[in-house]
Amino acid sequence: MFLTIEYTVTAIVCLISAVVIQRIFSKEKGRGADQKAIQGIKWFGFAIFVWGLGASVNLIMVTWFQWASTNKVLIYFGVLISLANSLCIILSLPSIEHQQQRGIIVRLVQRFSVREFVSLFCGVLGMIAFVFIASSYGNAEISNNFIWLIDIPISILVAISLLYELNKAFAGRQMKFMYLPTFMLFVLIIIAVSHRIIPQDRVLQFIDQEFWGILGSITAISFKFLFILLFSILLYSWKFLSEKEQQQSLAKKLEVQKVKLHKANEQLQLANESHLDTIKTLKENLETLQANSKIELSERQKEVLGYLAHFGAHKSYTEIAREMHISADGFQTHIHQIKKMLNISGAGGKEQLIAFAKANNFLKYTSLENNT
Repeated sequence: MFLTIEYTVTAIVCLISAVVIQRIFSKEKGRGADQKAIQGIKWFGFAIFVWGLGASVNLIMVTWFQWASTNKVLIYFGVLISLANSLCIILSLPSIEHQQQRGIIVRLVQRFSVREFVSLFCGVLGMIAFVFIASSYGNAEISNNFIWLIDIPISILVAISLLYELNKAFAGRQMKFMYLPTFMLFVLIIIAVSHRIIPQDRVLQFIDQEFWGILGSITAISFKFLFILLFSILLYSWKFLSEKEQQQSLAKKLEVQKVKLHKANEQLQLANESHLDTIKTLKENLETLQANSKIELSERQKEVLGYLAHFGAHKSYTEIAREMHISADGFQTHIHQIKKMLNISGAGGKEQLIAFAKANNFLKYTSLENNT
């Protein structure tokens, strides 16, 4: 009766949980989530599905075909289911993210591809299983518990690795209060393993048979439920952290864009200020030119500027005076007066006068043959 309840509850809960987990995996995959991060969801779902499948087959065989739970075929099948479950859990361990050093099992898995590790796992355990089955099948003297010796070391190793990786993951997510449930999961797995391997006839010398059966059923159901619960919490925390990291990443991008926009705004302000300065300078120059154009120069002064425009680039004031057939002092006096009228001073006075003369076409006031 207890086995029937155990198989029924396990089959229903595990198969439903497996379907839900695979739906979550498909949804995350469709959203473009990191494939390496969500592979653990897929393998955890497969592990739970294997439990549900094994419980369904056992339920059918025990209920419909009236097979005894001690039937060697059922025990062989149970070992196969347990090994397949252990394989799926091992493949899911690398996806449990944390910043601490990885356990030896995870480092071993990471050395191979999934296909290579599955082949290695099945090959080694397949040869061992063949030896166990060949030596126990048809031999009534060998206990049915003997075949479980294949699975016991693997189950214990998986339990230790699962305890290590889960605790590191929960610690990294500030969830150290989950240490107790993960340790309880480890204890329940050890109890379930011990229940399989200890011969029942020896146990019944010390413990009531009904209590021993109840203990096995409760332990088997409890550690599966706790496993599903811990995985759900881990999945939720992974989802929460993933969304938090995305928000932080978006905030960083927005901050970078804000800095870029601030720099661009500063550059635009500097450019505007530079343009305003240029416009101001041009306006001042225009006003100066407009003011200078209103200055009334004498005919002689216009003639001086005309000669200066023509010869100024390559002759001195004295040489230009000679071309005009006037004294150098007289020429200098005209230049001084013109500078004063135009408000020109400094070392570049001559160049400014030349530019002013050319701009106003004072060459026409000269008697030069090449004037324009």
